[in-house]
Amino acid sequence: MFLNEHLSKKLFGEAGITTPEGTLLTPDSIVVPDHMSPPWYLKAQVLTGGRGKAGGILRADSPEEFYRKAEKIFTMKIKGNTVPFIRVEQATDIAKECYLSFVLSRERKDLLFTVSSAGGIEVETSTQAAKPLIQRVHLLSGLKGHHLRAAFFELGVGKEHYSGFCDLVKKLYGVVAKYGLLMAEINPLVITVQGEWVALDGKVELDDNVVDLYPDSLGDYYTPEHHSREENIAREAGLSYVQLKGWVGILVNGAGLAMATMDLLNFKGLTAANFMDLGGAADRERIKRALDLLFGNDDVKVVFINLFGGIVSCKEVGTALLAVLGGKSAPKPIVIRMAGFESEEGRALMQESSVENVYIASEMNDALEKLHTLKPADAPIVEFTLEEELMPPLMPPFTRTEVDNILGLNENSQILVQGITGKVAQRHVALMQEYGTNIVAGVTPFKGGQEVMGVPVYNSVHEAKKHHRIDASIIFVPAAFAADAVAESATEEIPWVICITEGIAQASMLSALKDVAGTRTRVIGPNTPGVIVPGQCKIGIMPANVFTAGNVAIFSRSGTLTYEAADRLSQAGIGQSICVGIGGDSFIGTSFTDLFKLVRNDDNTHAVLILGEVGGTAEEELARYVMMTGFEKPVVSFIAARTAPPGKRLGHAGAILDEKSGGIEGKLQAMRDAGFVISPDLGQLPKLVKEILDGSAK
Repeated sequence: MFLNEHLSKKLFGEAGITTPEGTLLTPDSIVVPDHMSPPWYLKAQVLTGGRGKAGGILRADSPEEFYRKAEKIFTMKIKGNTVPFIRVEQATDIAKECYLSFVLSRERKDLLFTVSSAGGIEVETSTQAAKPLIQRVHLLSGLKGHHLRAAFFELGVGKEHYSGFCDLVKKLYGVVAKYGLLMAEINPLVITVQGEWVALDGKVELDDNVVDLYPDSLGDYYTPEHHSREENIAREAGLSYVQLKGWVGILVNGAGLAMATMDLLNFKGLTAANFMDLGGAADRERIKRALDLLFGNDDVKVVFINLFGGIVSCKEVGTALLAVLGGKSAPKPIVIRMAGFESEEGRALMQESSVENVYIASEMNDALEKLHTLKPADAPIVEFTLEEELMPPLMPPFTRTEVDNILGLNENSQILVQGITGKVAQRHVALMQEYGTNIVAGVTPFKGGQEVMGVPVYNSVHEAKKHHRIDASIIFVPAAFAADAVAESATEEIPWVICITEGIAQASMLSALKDVAGTRTRVIGPNTPGVIVPGQCKIGIMPANVFTAGNVAIFSRSGTLTYEAADRLSQAGIGQSICVGIGGDSFIGTSFTDLFKLVRNDDNTHAVLILGEVGGTAEEELARYVMMTGFEKPVVSFIAARTAPPGKRLGHAGAILDEKSGGIEGKLQAMRDAGFVISPDLGQLPKLVKEILDGSAK
């Protein structure tokens, strides 16, 4: 969650960092501040960069000029954003401008401390001579004296400013550490003529997961005025929502499947009006809030509900949907596609009800055909081009190594459940036991000595390990404590740790992963559906019925995409050797590349299917590994959110297209260069996988 300059400076002020005094104006309250003498600077408050170049920062030397320029700013749009507020500040006497920031870097997996002797707009176009100094600040050891000295001398200012600089940087680092900020930037940081360090401008990005953990202290920093009506409603309802430019409103269970649905519609000329992830709680209240949002959006002409029943039952969703509609005609046409768990029952329920303006599709192609018939004549035209992908000229032959199940997880593996006394954990313990998974122990502090689902409960992992051999631990611990639970299992050298928990603060998880590095523990997740070796053991929350034993490994960043892909392969007679959800967060444990290093010598795996997403560089890193090492098995890939708008987060913390990255095309090109078979959509996966299996067997 980005903060505007005014709120960023409020946070800085609470940390003791000096900022110019500022007053906030709204379009209905343009008043010259009587406690500030001219000249004044009027600064548009928007959640985007480039406002200075766009004319969003203006100087006024008289009250008449103040009113005229304020009205001008309020009527402008900056990169498509209206201006809900103006911050007014008195002019500052500047002796020197600099740049200072802390950023939690996904690419470098560390906190980066950056300074530059240039500030303001100049830092963005600095020459090689003024190249910023970037230092790593390790999360485990923190800010050190040498960081401060190197940064200060980089600025080229007199030694009399050293003490003040160190004080400011320590305060900024303190607020970054306290709130787990993803970014805290001061640009420009200035030395005034009076010799004082002042944060003349500020930009802060809060971790949404931290905001959710501490709503009382951070919730007020959310500013509804910077967001659309629909985005505000979705936030209140706990829905992941992004406004787009099309006419088909989408409602999907699972972020990965929602991304794939968005792409499919866009490429088929049925442009999506939004991205929306219903999440796992597909109950009546959440469905009602989601439909109210779509029915109330004038841009939405038709609603498309795409459900894959995994843990969520299509029948239960259908019951909830009928209750919301109350037997009345839907206000807008609704097309529903159901697949997976109890989908036949769900479709039958909807068809029997015969609700007017609701159309049931048994297959995706049926749903697309119906949407085409409902397309309005004045539908907005947004062009998305899907390039035809060619099969690589050569498929690597499969060679046997006489090594089976190299991951070591099978029907004999003994599993520990951390957080076993929670309701969600107990539900999935029952399902794992039903599958045949051997759960031998559970851990919940201060509840040791109890028994849950026939499983003994201990107070700590250390205590549990005294009584049992533990091959893997699965974590259902709440987000505030989950990162520590991961570190606890690593301390006890549990070979595999599968962290189901979502919503973990990014800085906390990265710190835990650094703590784990160097141990024999492999972490899967967080925010993962888990691991399944079909026919042997399931350590996670995935629906067991869609998986069948076979020879294709599935590695994925999305739970719902994993279920959909596995179901399509299974229906085509293609089984799986192992399926792993690596997690959808920015910082995860075991990567695609780590898994490839393991399965390259696994005789049970003849080919690998990669299900990727927008954001991050996991797929590019995997492509480099495959090219450099000559990976001996064919790879099929699918990337979701190819039509994602830059800078928008799509459900997962890690699913965000960085405008400064190579983007989707760079990701796809890296995979083409590595010889991956790229599937344009989920429907073509079985055909492509069968082709490469047949080809590699020759």
